[in-house]
Amino acid sequence: MASCSGLASKRALDMTVSAVGLIVTVPVQVVLAGVIAKRLGRPVLFVQPRPGKDGKVFHLVKFRTMLPVDEARGLVSDEDRLTPFGALLRSTSLDELPTLWNVLRGDMSLVGPRPLLVRYLDRYSDRQARRHDVRPGVTGLAQINGRNAISWEDKLEMDVLYVETRSFRGDLGILVRTVARVVRRDGVTADGSATTAEFRGSPAGAA
Repeated sequence: MASCSGLASKRALDMTVSAVGLIVTVPVQVVLAGVIAKRLGRPVLFVQPRPGKDGKVFHLVKFRTMLPVDEARGLVSDEDRLTPFGALLRSTSLDELPTLWNVLRGDMSLVGPRPLLVRYLDRYSDRQARRHDVRPGVTGLAQINGRNAISWEDKLEMDVLYVETRSFRGDLGILVRTVARVVRRDGVTADGSATTAEFRGSPAGAA
């Protein structure tokens, strides 16, 4: 369990890195916004409610990576709507740049369990629900150990393991390993899915 000083250091790191990151990447984000508007349409930002610490809902901000739903054109599923350009944004994590604003605001941390969908809240086992004991993160233990290519059970167990063992030094290690993962573009999608499969809940009898 992280100490009070460790939590203060973590928040200081979050604020510093997110503020500097937002400033440094302004030119990149402006260019990306223009390209996204041209290739995928407007709005260029994807904003969606996600549960944060203690399950409190906030609005996650990312660059959009999919075409809008258009039944007439057959654009309904994620597979249909995700273009090669959108896939590139995801694989390089460039779509996550606006999320630094969530970190600066305190909705999220740089490191922690990824914020999932609100509708998943009542599908977690009691143990899995512990992932909401901390702020969600841009990256986390699950992301450096397979990202979307591992099973939901393994992913959520790693989230809880992070909550139980988190430390400032551990966060730094996860950040370093995340950079290596992004460079290699590992585990961006789940097998048979353009993104990741729906979480349907834990098997009956799970703790």
